[in-house]
Amino acid sequence: MVSILNDSTDAYFNLAAEEYLLRSFGQDVFMLWQNEPSVVIGKHQNVWAEINPAFIQERDIKVVRRFSGGGAVYHDLGNLNFTFIESSRNADFDKYTSLMVDLLAEVGVPAEADSRRGLTVQGLKISGSAQCIHRGKCMYHATLLYKTNLQMLASALQGDLSDSAGWGVERRAAYVHSVRSPVTNITHYLPSALQLQDFKNIIISFLLKKKIVEGEYQFSPYDLQAINQLKEEKYATTQWNFQATAPK
Repeated sequence: MVSILNDSTDAYFNLAAEEYLLRSFGQDVFMLWQNEPSVVIGKHQNVWAEINPAFIQERDIKVVRRFSGGGAVYHDLGNLNFTFIESSRNADFDKYTSLMVDLLAEVGVPAEADSRRGLTVQGLKISGSAQCIHRGKCMYHATLLYKTNLQMLASALQGDLSDSAGWGVERRAAYVHSVRSPVTNITHYLPSALQLQDFKNIIISFLLKKKIVEGEYQFSPYDLQAINQLKEEKYATTQWNFQATAPK
């Protein structure tokens, strides 16, 4: 498995990169990445039930629908995202959750896995995950709330589930709804101060030590062209991001 340290903070590009790596890339991959302020919603969600439109528009926060299911999450530059993609006919998603628990233990953070493969510390959520399988390849991706603006997170994810939104009971029941949980940042539990870049270096060193990754890969011009095309044709479009439920 190769590691990709993706330095893009464009949510449209980064979600396109994930789909490209899942569908078209020939190697197993671990990608570490960040987004500028954005809300990422699951493939089968109603965007209007998950976001606060006025708040998001006022602050120019991107909204982007991902390829996998699950609930809505808020990203900013205090949040880390990681993606594992590998060829497997017998996907074991729990192993990735356990791996991240072990990683956090290395820096003194006593994280535990919950029933949805999220991570908590003392009952507060620091990570949410989503998974999907596509033609013999599996993808597990998750957030790590390192030093996220939690007030912005709470405000951006205030959706409207009322009947006045015009969905009706049956339509509302058909969508995947996010499970809200009280959250916190990893920095609150570190025994000593640690810069985000140092934490990223620790993640890569840990995966190298565990022989999960074996080398670094940089996107080629061909990769970048394909990802940007997918971004423009899909992930940056209103059709994909804002209709009630995404197309197949």
